[in-house]
Amino acid sequence: MYRFYNPNPSGIFTDDCIIRAACKVLDISWEAAYMGICLKGLDLHNMPDKNVVWDKYLLENGMKMYAVTNHCPQCYTVMDFCRDHPIGKFIIGTGSHAVAIVNGDHYDTWDSGSEVPVFYWKGEDR
Repeated sequence: MYRFYNPNPSGIFTDDCIIRAACKVLDISWEAAYMGICLKGLDLHNMPDKNVVWDKYLLENGMKMYAVTNHCPQCYTVMDFCRDHPIGKFIIGTGSHAVAIVNGDHYDTWDSGSEVPVFYWKGEDR
């Protein structure tokens, strides 16, 4: 099920999907996620929105990355993933977007349930 989620302290709707997703799944503030990912970008001499940067950040925060099974590359959606993963914390990557999944619900500023996942990060139970 879709759940509206915008932890941005100013309520701004901006291109911060990985920040929002990290907040939800890691149970941290927007500021903590933003600074953590930005500092990782500085450390890697790369921009914080690059997959290599936030991949490293998530890995260092106890998450593990997995590929989405390619049995139906255009028909398996975020909603399907939610249905197949009713328990746990995940961040789905679609190639151009990141979505937080917690216990079968997807959290975002818009209903991204029809997006097609390419990979996902699984969080440790906290």
